[in-house]
Amino acid sequence: MNSRSVLLPDEAATRLLGALLARHVAPGSLVFLEGELGAGKTTLVREAIQSLGWTKSVRSPSYALVHSYPLPRGTIHHLDLYRVGSVDEAVGLDLDALTQAGATTWIEWPDRLGGTLTPDWTVRLQVIDHGRIAHLEGPTATLEAILAATPTWRTP
Repeated sequence: MNSRSVLLPDEAATRLLGALLARHVAPGSLVFLEGELGAGKTTLVREAIQSLGWTKSVRSPSYALVHSYPLPRGTIHHLDLYRVGSVDEAVGLDLDALTQAGATTWIEWPDRLGGTLTPDWTVRLQVIDHGRIAHLEGPTATLEAILAATPTWRTP
């Protein structure tokens, strides 16, 4: 795994990152989305799902905890663990079943898992005065391909 950081000056850049991640994250991957409330985690994953062909609404799974999206490239599970009260409650969601069978799983608030899963990707969004900084950790070649697709992005 390698890590890089990029400046996302506006919501459009956050959405572009979501679309690029969707195209480059291998089916079956586990993606952790970290950042404070309002950092853009749901915006990023919403764009990822829609960029892969989902035409209906993509809602935050804050209350349902899990929303699944069957797509031609494979199912995407989107989890929001913000309201989960303990590691036992999070593990009770049967994450093993969700992360198997080739489905790609995007998890907001993965700290609620207490280290029970190891991600293939981590996207940490940090709000700054004029936009966000995205700290990306993932496979080196894939990470470089994403960054090469956005030559105007600056590193903070």
